[in-house]
Amino acid sequence: MAFVVLCSTMSFTMNMHYCGDTLVETAIFHKAKGCGMDMEKPSTEGCSITKKNCCDDKQLAIEGQDELQLQVDKITFGQQVFIASFVYAYSNLFEGLDNNVSLYEAYEPPLVIRRIYKIDETYLI
Repeated sequence: MAFVVLCSTMSFTMNMHYCGDTLVETAIFHKAKGCGMDMEKPSTEGCSITKKNCCDDKQLAIEGQDELQLQVDKITFGQQVFIASFVYAYSNLFEGLDNNVSLYEAYEPPLVIRRIYKIDETYLI
């Protein structure tokens, strides 16, 4: 149950780096490094030659659930009865297992007077 709550409330980001139309790298929880073909800015201010960058970074953010009920002080009477009976039953579950009490120690097996398998003529083959 804790694993389900953890997975449903966890948010994460997936970064993807495209070079042209091809996906080059995918990263979760950190930024994608890229392919090294990013366009550099011109060194002089007067240069007006610009070329479109072929690389593209996309980011996919998956938001987790943020509507958990954390109110423990509003427990109904039925829930209180269930919790009390569960705690009582669980605490008494392992009590008294140290003594191995055998109810058949005082009894002896009956004496065999006749061999029943010979009377009925049934034998295991």
